[in-house]
Amino acid sequence: MTIAKADFIEGAAKGLAVLESFDTERQRLNATLAAERAGITRASARRHLLTLAHLGYLETDGSYFWLSSKVLRFSGSYLASARLPRALQPTLNRLAVQAQESFSAVVLDADEVVIVARSGNDRHSSSAGSGRVIAYGLHMGARLPAHATSTGRVLLAAKTKTAFAEWMKGRTLARMTPMTTTDARSFRALITQVRQDDFCLASEEHELGVHALAVPLRNSKGVAVAALNVVASQSRLSVPAMQRDLLPLLLEAARELRPLL
Repeated sequence: MTIAKADFIEGAAKGLAVLESFDTERQRLNATLAAERAGITRASARRHLLTLAHLGYLETDGSYFWLSSKVLRFSGSYLASARLPRALQPTLNRLAVQAQESFSAVVLDADEVVIVARSGNDRHSSSAGSGRVIAYGLHMGARLPAHATSTGRVLLAAKTKTAFAEWMKGRTLARMTPMTTTDARSFRALITQVRQDDFCLASEEHELGVHALAVPLRNSKGVAVAALNVVASQSRLSVPAMQRDLLPLLLEAARELRPLL
């Protein structure tokens, strides 16, 4: 969305940039680190850190700052009120019971995918009693690198060729495992194939021992608004078995969900 310059509140933008500078790599920041990550001056970063701490969104020991649980109000409000997670949840739960695997739905946010819904009977562990695998980081609100995930790839493939070329411009693809595709030319070819197939099966590219299969979720206008995926351990299901047994379930679910999105 583009707005007029007069309507842009720079202070609010800087405050949000400071909040977004906290992540799994840097969970504790001082003013200098926050300034570098948010792209603002140290003095400005310090004022924003102190303000956010005063409001309860950060905790501090006087030198370093870290996120408090109050920031979860934002994600909680989204999950409670947003139409997309509520529309997807019954289908995810049904698929998990039917296939005895872990299912989730994600949206694309810049260079990451964000999990907005997942099958409700999963447990936060490496595996459930049925042998279901829950990949590392696969929890509500988790952000995962788009290039190394099946969901990210189907959503990148759903972009126009021009938009995808812009996304790739000057980008370095981080290696998550020895299996991750990091060569730009190979990755472009991979996305072209995903665009043709209309699904993606990524094997051990985000986490060793885990296969992930995804399809795009399109609305009634044909626009991909999210991606639906299933993960399984290498020991439980082979790649051919996932494509044979689980891809039809995902494709059917995507067709059923289309009028609701």
